Amino acid sequence: MGLKILEEDEELNPMLSVINLIDVFLMLIVTLLIIIVKNPLNPFSQEDVTIVTNPGKANMEMVIKKGEKIERYKASDAIGKGEGSKAGVAYRMKDGSFVYVPE
Repeated sequence: MGLKILEEDEELNPMLSVINLIDVFLMLIVTLLIIIVKNPLNPFSQEDVTIVTNPGKANMEMVIKKGEKIERYKASDAIGKGEGSKAGVAYRMKDGSFVYVPE
């Protein structure tokens, strides 16, 4: 008999469904906060992060985060071009090291 009384109370009390909705929304908010914290570009993180998307392709993009400063670079034809002169030659040795010889 005691169980029957509890079941009737649940059916008559509309606040129980509202409390269940609040629980669902709280879980959704907690899940979104966890996703934000795990994001490498998290605004609350003080780590330095570099992300390269589409490496080697025409639409390559680099996002560099240093502390609170975020810089975005997109690949273009202008990168690597400009005025300048040859400053020397670099050679790769058999052990993988590089030697720079100025001219």
